[in-house]
Amino acid sequence: MNRFEWVNPSSLEQAVGLLGSGAAVKAGGIDLMDLLKERLIEPKRLVNLRAVPGLDRIEAGPEGLRLGPLVTLARLADDPAVNGPYRALAEAAGHAATPQIRNMATVGGNLLQRPRCWYFRSESFECRKKGGSRCFAIEGENAYHAVMGNKTCAAVHPSAAGVALVALGAKLELTSPEGRREVALESFFVAPETDVRRENAIGEREIISKIVVPPPPSGARSAYIKQGEKESYDWPLAEVAVSLEQEGGRCKRASIVLGAAAPVPHRARAAEAILAGKTIDDATAREAARAALSGATPLSQNAYKLKIFEAVVRRTILAANGSST
Repeated sequence: MNRFEWVNPSSLEQAVGLLGSGAAVKAGGIDLMDLLKERLIEPKRLVNLRAVPGLDRIEAGPEGLRLGPLVTLARLADDPAVNGPYRALAEAAGHAATPQIRNMATVGGNLLQRPRCWYFRSESFECRKKGGSRCFAIEGENAYHAVMGNKTCAAVHPSAAGVALVALGAKLELTSPEGRREVALESFFVAPETDVRRENAIGEREIISKIVVPPPPSGARSAYIKQGEKESYDWPLAEVAVSLEQEGGRCKRASIVLGAAAPVPHRARAAEAILAGKTIDDATAREAARAALSGATPLSQNAYKLKIFEAVVRRTILAANGSST
């Protein structure tokens, strides 16, 4: 691990002023410590956000949910303002990692964490994300890798909160020395075909200053389900977030997002189209679940994930509908 300067800004303006070439941001520090130990980053300066006031707030009102980037996953899972109207987000936060990690990990850090692909994390492999010419997972050990959008890089998106927040239509407020800008979370994540070296569109001198989730329309419900090999401290084989807006007993609008399926949260628009205008029952949920996997390109060792995803999509649609799974 390299030597670096540690700074404790006392305001957001001071924090963004300390960013730039060679600087890294510390929130909870969970992924940061791994990146430092794995020598994936060697910053000259660490900007600690813990002393910046107001970045750990949860505010709910008529205009929706406002989250500071330092809100921990544990608080997201337990807060009544999140648990009811934004159920998918609470469930995603509550099933991430372990209780100990959820007490430290922040929602901002969860959104910005780097992929967990073992080829990317190992110093022994110069993969495309590190400037190399090949994705080793495509022809290597790929049982836990992407089944969609995996031609350039087969790493899966690692943020459970990101999957739920995309389903809920969240936006990010990004602050830099030049001011603030707002971006839809769905377009914030960057696919490998656009830029294989990065996973999001945050600027070098930007900080996530707020996460904004719109208020759920009348009749809207959401759900999140994760399937792993074991319940305790396990990365998902498949995870799905669903938001349903219903009117007159029929689905008016659906948002279905798959995690651990592709390098970015995958919006299953074909499945959403099947639900539109229909009464949701087991038959329509099954039809939508099959459609959610259209266009999948499984690798040599991960085709088994397709059946798992199909089951989890169906179960999550029914859970968001309030039906038995």
